[in-house]
This record gives sequence, C-alpha cells and structure tokens, in this order.
Amino acid sequence: MKKEIGLYSIKFYTDKDGRCPFQLFLESLQPKVRAKIIKFMDILAEYGPNLKRPYADMLRDDIRELRVQFGSNKYRGLYFFIQNNHIIMTHGILKNTSAVPVEEIEKAIRYKKELENRLKKEDLLK
Repeated sequence: MKKEIGLYSIKFYTDKDGRCPFQLFLESLQPKVRAKIIKFMDILAEYGPNLKRPYADMLRDDIRELRVQFGSNKYRGLYFFIQNNHIIMTHGILKNTSAVPVEEIEKAIRYKKELENRLKKEDLLK
C-alpha cells in the first residue's frame, strides 16, 4: 500500500513473499481503531520526522513508533524513514507493556535491513 499526503509518502513493508505485516495488522482491528490509526498516519505523512509525542517517538536504530490510544488500549505502528521522504510502516502491535517489547523493535530492524538489501538490487519505492 502507498499513501501520499503532505510531504512524506507512507508505504507498507512487504516481504519477499508478498506478505504485508502492517496491512494484516490494520485488517485485524475494529473499524474505529483502524480509522484512528489511519488519521495518525495522515499526520505522520504531513510532519514526518518532526512529529513528536504524543503522536510518535523514536525507539532505537532508526526505528520509530506511531502512538495511538483508543480507550484503554495502546496501539503502536513501527516505522522508519528511507530515501529522504519515504516512511515504511513495518508492522503494528497492541502494546500490553510499559515499553515496546524488544523483540518487536528487533523485528522492525530485520525488516528494515531486508528492505535495504532488496533496494540495492532494484528500486522498490517507485
């Protein structure tokens, strides 16, 4: 999926087998939750790396989180920037702990490295 609003283009990470974890995450959510996450993505597309708390925060190794609360539930969309103005959403989680679990951050890092390796071979962002 590709979403262009504002200065930044948001794309969803897709693995080499065509699986799109963030799309699967969105599809698993109730419509009102999904709509709120998409609204926050629009804000992210407008402000990019200048978007701060309460909407977004830096985690580590260039991985960031889109922070969405709906009722008592805390949802996180992990993402990174690539090639100046592209935002890649890797996957999403329902956060049940005080911090984003390390394994989720490491998963996003793996997706980022895998995409960067594929980009060396072809231009996937066009």
